Amino acid sequence: MTSFKSMLLAGALIVGAGSFAMAQSASTVGAGSSTPGAASGGTGGSAAAGGTSASTLALGATSGGSSALGTGGSAAGGTRDTSSSKLHGNANNMNGMSKARAQDKGTWSDSKTHTKIHKGEVSSRTKTMAHEPGGPPVKSTTGINTGKQ
Repeated sequence: MTSFKSMLLAGALIVGAGSFAMAQSASTVGAGSSTPGAASGGTGGSAAAGGTSASTLALGATSGGSSALGTGGSAAGGTRDTSSSKLHGNANNMNGMSKARAQDKGTWSDSKTHTKIHKGEVSSRTKTMAHEPGGPPVKSTTGINTGKQ
């Protein structure tokens, strides 16, 4: 009977300790397709740790002599939240980059997406990371390239 009580107490302590466990997540996703003369694709992702979160997303498409690219990101929940997006190029060569980071002391979430359209191909890569003090960060990376299928 004493052994059963000890196991019950140990189980209760483990379950109770689980409620103090830190939750952090990082995920990414991407998709792309191409046909002769046209291509489209993009990637995106989000990260969360503690009360912070950061997300970025980009999508590019090209057909014939026309191209379009959109990118953006957001960060929330931290005491220092930053996000930025930049686009540059022309119809033959476009680049887009988005970054988002939310930080609250040692807890942070980070997401970065870089997308390019060049020579009728679309390539994109997203990296996300989340960290809470006391453990290693979690990471996720996804990349696509419509020219390498």
